[in-house]
Amino acid sequence: MSYQLNLSLVQFYDPGKSGINITVRLYYEERVIDVVAKFDTGSTFCVFERLIGEDLGLDIEAGEPQVISAVTGNFLTYGHFITFSVDDIDFEGMVYFAKDYAFNRNVLGRVGFLNRVLVGLNDYAGRLYLSRDIDDQ
Repeated sequence: MSYQLNLSLVQFYDPGKSGINITVRLYYEERVIDVVAKFDTGSTFCVFERLIGEDLGLDIEAGEPQVISAVTGNFLTYGHFITFSVDDIDFEGMVYFAKDYAFNRNVLGRVGFLNRVLVGLNDYAGRLYLSRDIDDQ
């Protein structure tokens, strides 16, 4: 049996670097910030550095607290509803910002991102193909 996916965009990344890094645009009120985030199938949530949330004008600790468990231990985040996009695919929903300034990574996880897109991957060529999931429209 074979399947066909129609994927609307491609993000190019360097397969020689650690992880699959793609550009994400974050929006909150009138502020817009472009960041590089890791495409992370092992992460439950979309999590960003605290300073990014502050640059968007968020009061980080006024958000919904969420303890996240990772291989290296647990860390505290705060959730905020924002809009973000990958190329021309927009998402609205809860993303989390780390409480600790030392947290220095940005990840796109399952809830709010991966559960809303169709994905194709050619890691050898450094291509991540995406399209909004038709069930999410």
